[in-house]
Amino acid sequence: MGMSVTISAATEADSEQILKLQYLCYQSEAQLYGDYSIEPLTQSLDSVRAELSGGTVLVARLGDEVVASVRGTVDADGTARVDKLIVHPRMQRHGLGGRLLAAVESALTSAGTVKRIELATGHRSEHNLRLYRKHGYTAVSTRRVDDRLTLITLAKDVEAVAAAPAAEAFVASA
Repeated sequence: MGMSVTISAATEADSEQILKLQYLCYQSEAQLYGDYSIEPLTQSLDSVRAELSGGTVLVARLGDEVVASVRGTVDADGTARVDKLIVHPRMQRHGLGGRLLAAVESALTSAGTVKRIELATGHRSEHNLRLYRKHGYTAVSTRRVDDRLTLITLAKDVEAVAAAPAAEAFVASA
């Protein structure tokens, strides 16, 4: 019998696995845009640890291995931002990204203060765009970063999250 993937809150002990997975997952994005200096590939371990203490970070585990992760924050005006949704290449195209996205949306909106959720991806990242649209996000703005990259910001109102089927519950860390 195979192991199942579980989603839970990340702990500081997960920092190194998250950073290594992030480095692996963003190689394809760097290649797509011809830029290996993107922030996910240059981020430090201390910076990942700071994100763990300053926001919502979830991981998906297969046994002891972190195979996916996502981060989220909420600002003072009630906008939640989802960032760095990553899934190990061997685990992609099996619904794990969607499960993790639903779980972080649920975690970010649970306090009742979030009105809107936003995320951003590059204009050539078709798989990402397809996933986000499938989950109810629509493009709200674009920003040209340089000759190679235009960031597309997508958003959805929290009512859309509340109307969606219940997200998988995740185990909060102590």
